[in-house]
Amino acid sequence: MSQDHLTEPRVDCTAGPDGRIEFAVTAPPSAPQARLLLRLRPAKGLPERTVRLLDLEPGPDGRPRAVLEPSPVLEDGRWDVYLVPGPDAGRQRLRHGLRDLRALVDGHTRDRRAPVAVRVPYATTDGHLCIRAWLRDAHAEAGRIEVTERSTRVEARLHGATLAEGAAVVLRLRGGSRAERTLEPRCEADGRGFSFVVDHTAVADERGTWDVFVRPAAHGPRVRVARLLDDVAGRKDVFVYPAVPAGTATVRPCYTGDNDLALTVTAPDVAQVTGSRPGVADSPQS
Repeated sequence: MSQDHLTEPRVDCTAGPDGRIEFAVTAPPSAPQARLLLRLRPAKGLPERTVRLLDLEPGPDGRPRAVLEPSPVLEDGRWDVYLVPGPDAGRQRLRHGLRDLRALVDGHTRDRRAPVAVRVPYATTDGHLCIRAWLRDAHAEAGRIEVTERSTRVEARLHGATLAEGAAVVLRLRGGSRAERTLEPRCEADGRGFSFVVDHTAVADERGTWDVFVRPAAHGPRVRVARLLDDVAGRKDVFVYPAVPAGTATVRPCYTGDNDLALTVTAPDVAQVTGSRPGVADSPQS
């Protein structure tokens, strides 16, 4: 087994509730011009186009430290973290150290203004530090999800917009058909909180993935329903709900790789049914 990871520079980070992130680097002595580099990971096949450089200063413990302020916001995507030891030195990928994300755990309890900017540091599968950033004009934060034998009920809260007359929840099927189902939400008096119920038979006739949106007003733009406002950068394989039979199909709520809420409709023989009895399944965090 390679021991390279034992000598690679590491970085600890502390996230604040306002998006501020503090970094502390553990590495061999570096030149005074050393900086931290954040790189927006480009789409496959496209060149790198966006980086952010942060100055490193000696901290109380002697380790170089840098601060990523809440503003300007980070573009939506995944930001890899590097150390640049000097002006003419190549950049070095930083392995993750301690990640203090306690300030993010209850982020869903605070209302956000538009645009909604979110940052969550996480460790990649190969052990390096990365920051998942979301930047959306408005956002609907999914909360408690209840799955029964006949339906899925979702509680959510709108950020960066307000629910008005004509508000609707829209389920849109991915792919060529672009089929849609429209549901009437139950809206709370503050114009932010809402809930809705999806009858499984309403989507069971179309196999595929149904993305979930809320339209705050009759003719307004759609807002994605997702779970972004806590310390979990990737919940697709963490928050797993039961798959429930519906006619000749199986329906299961899920989160995508971007933490967006969706419903998958599959044939019973290929459904990934959990060991749980169909019934009520709550989100691990409400």
